[in-house]
Amino acid sequence: MNWFDFLLRNRSEVLARSVEHLGLVAASMGIALLIGLPLGIALVRREQAQRWVLGAANIVQTIPSLALFGFLIPVPWIGGVGASTAIVALALYALLPILRNTCTGIAGVDPAVIEAARGMGMTERQLLWQVQLPLAAPVLLAGIRVATVISIGVATIAAAIGAGGLGVFIFRGVAMVNNQVILAGAIPAALLAVVVDLSLGAFQRSLAQR
Repeated sequence: MNWFDFLLRNRSEVLARSVEHLGLVAASMGIALLIGLPLGIALVRREQAQRWVLGAANIVQTIPSLALFGFLIPVPWIGGVGASTAIVALALYALLPILRNTCTGIAGVDPAVIEAARGMGMTERQLLWQVQLPLAAPVLLAGIRVATVISIGVATIAAAIGAGGLGVFIFRGVAMVNNQVILAGAIPAALLAVVVDLSLGAFQRSLAQR
């Protein structure tokens, strides 16, 4: 039996695990966006704080994913075995590209455009929402795109702490020494990452054209 036959015979479980996987990614990306976008905007004019925050986010990226899951398990309120720990870990991994691209995108807006907007009497709030964020949107979306693909990949490790997702098949296949079962988790996860990346890429190009 090859991996495709395994998928067909277990399609209901594959679908359920795919939904779990998407749920983990969606929840973690929601948290990362709620934290990363406002924080990135606040850091644009604070270069010293920006270095410290981006440095901390860089350090998180260097921690192996399984180790980060393990570190978070004993943490009160957010820890424990299950989806909550996985979501927090995935959100931490997603912060760096969101923070970096938010800072870079807003800082990269043409100063002449900003001065023209100020000359028209725009307030700082209007300048941010009507000029800087729209012009920086393609760069911001590029960061979101990278963060989402990273989250889809790392979410496969979440099965190790009982969070579910497509990683369940991978760990099951490793335990059984069965490549077909491993591929039944790895290939749908890879396809999911490709589809999401292409979709966000198309949306990013449409924003750039606008």
